[in-house]
Amino acid sequence: MRMIGRYAPPRRIGPAQGIPGGGSEGGDMNEMATTPSASAAMRRIADGTFLMGSDRHYADERPAHRVSVGGFWMDETTVSNAEYAAFVAATAYVTVAERPIDPALYPGADPGLLVPGALVFRMTDGPVDLGDFRHWWAWTPGACWRHPEGPGSGIAGREEHPVVQVAFEDAAAYAAWAGKDLPTEAEWEFAARGGLDGAEFAWGDEMAPEGRALANTWQGPFPWRNFETDGYAGTCPVRSFPPNGYGLYEVCGNVWEWTTDWYATAHVPADPAKPSCCAVTDPRRAALEASFDPRHPAARIPRRVVKGGSFLCAPNYCRRYRPAARHAQMIDSGMSHIGFRCIRRDSSGT
Repeated sequence: MRMIGRYAPPRRIGPAQGIPGGGSEGGDMNEMATTPSASAAMRRIADGTFLMGSDRHYADERPAHRVSVGGFWMDETTVSNAEYAAFVAATAYVTVAERPIDPALYPGADPGLLVPGALVFRMTDGPVDLGDFRHWWAWTPGACWRHPEGPGSGIAGREEHPVVQVAFEDAAAYAAWAGKDLPTEAEWEFAARGGLDGAEFAWGDEMAPEGRALANTWQGPFPWRNFETDGYAGTCPVRSFPPNGYGLYEVCGNVWEWTTDWYATAHVPADPAKPSCCAVTDPRRAALEASFDPRHPAARIPRRVVKGGSFLCAPNYCRRYRPAARHAQMIDSGMSHIGFRCIRRDSSGT
């Protein structure tokens, strides 16, 4: 959950598994739930070793280091609105953004914000201070996965777009229902690279070879002008761009994707007792305590790693539409540019 003003938008009341009764809202949900989604296929990712991270970009991507992961299957695409609607229809799950809020947790907070909602991107009228995200992110009552931009918006016609406005536990609940898991950061990055070890992007080292857009990102000066040369102003349907070498779609751009790793400001160093030449096995060493944002000590909300960048990533602000890129996201909030995809791990690693 991102900070707004002098406090964070509020946490919600309710158990992790959701509050029963949420499946009736949203006129197009039941129709979508009965329609098979094209995005349910998975791809086999064989076990292997790769160069994780980057020493050429943001500090939290360092150091680049060799990592080994076991074999697994990964969804070809991020989970779509249609797929998430089927989950909600089957389970009556209520997402974090839809749950009521306990005002006692936020004394002095603006009462107008103490209602269910989520953060929504708003394009600005002109250049703004890029050091203050409040210029383009707005806490929006009523925003949730069914209404990604708030009241008046909907997902009819966007059935095959990625579901957004899902907090970490919302993604984990879907994965458990589907008999799957969320990936670790190493698993996600290994798969996203598509066999191109050390490459800048999921397709190679050139952002737009021969001028062709290969990901849904922001073109132009963020956050006030998007030239939309890739064809999209917001999210795009899954499979809109060519897959990577492993057959995975939109691993760069479109929406950020949840992983299970706790965030740290750099990759945790390898065990000093082991030779530096040896790859570590899917480390997952960062601790929950290290994930808290030191800039906001009062907001003791853990953060997990999200990967892949989104349609809001731009060269002048967030050049994170790369497999090595990573970002911290507080676990109790979704946003209008965060989704997820699932995996199934091999029991044998073969």
